[in-house]
Amino acid sequence: MWVFSKKGPSGFSANSTAEEVTHGIDGSALTAIVTGASSGIGAETARVLTLRGVHVIMGVRNISAGKQVKEAIIKDVPQAKIDALELDLSSLSSVRNFASNYNSLGLPLNLLINNAGIMATPFTLSKDNIELQFATNHVGHFLLTKLLLDTMKRTACQSKKEGRIVNVSSRRHKFSYHEGIRFDKINDQSGYNGLSAYGQSKLANVLHANELAKHLKGEGMEITANSVHPGAIASNLFRQHSIISGIVNVIGKHVMKNVQQGAATTCYVALHTDVKGVSGKYFADCNTAETSPQANDAELAKRLWDFTMSLVD
Repeated sequence: MWVFSKKGPSGFSANSTAEEVTHGIDGSALTAIVTGASSGIGAETARVLTLRGVHVIMGVRNISAGKQVKEAIIKDVPQAKIDALELDLSSLSSVRNFASNYNSLGLPLNLLINNAGIMATPFTLSKDNIELQFATNHVGHFLLTKLLLDTMKRTACQSKKEGRIVNVSSRRHKFSYHEGIRFDKINDQSGYNGLSAYGQSKLANVLHANELAKHLKGEGMEITANSVHPGAIASNLFRQHSIISGIVNVIGKHVMKNVQQGAATTCYVALHTDVKGVSGKYFADCNTAETSPQANDAELAKRLWDFTMSLVD
């Protein structure tokens, strides 16, 4: 499928891998958190960042799986600086514990990669009684970012290096519910559609990055916030749908990106010098891309910000 992919202005395309787009970059002075780093593009993002010298802290729900990935990365990258901390983004108390534990370590924080996600789950409420996809994909990351932002600001000021926040969204953000965000029906099972709810959470990722970029710019902080579409990837996101998962396993490698290509845009936006100072943008295939009209709605972004603040407070 990617044979005919054209390179964009960045010089990269859908074919590009995370290693290729970060070739020659020295990240040895940087520290990053990558959520959902125990599998898929999260694990590959963590591996490539360590390959470039970044100290990576993996935020993982399953600490045992996280340690296995850590060991595999160290085997592949012997000089890797990598640690794992428990983080369940569907639980606000777990997010608070992770942030507290991280901040207590006294580590700097240059890069925050909000990568973890679930897709098209049956209607379920989180431990905090929030629809599970919205809770995991958006609210958990919103709170995590909020709790770590002071550390990022302090790091940016002390290190004189730009901080970067990357929200891993999806092209699916263009296919949310017709109203975009169902503020009054977030937890309403009536009318729930798994894929539309996923689209809603991914739309929230873009809106969050856009509004955060405005806040950071207004404060004069040298921290950027962007969102990315990794591409269609054969990953365990499809685990809730056995038929789709079976099809993906059989033909996915022929028509979808592999994880090395899927992690490319995240790593590009996190590390590449060409993205310095770029904020409030949406990237796909390592190039800026078009979003849906809803994702460009500044009023919707502000309303989502205030709404989510009320949920986490």
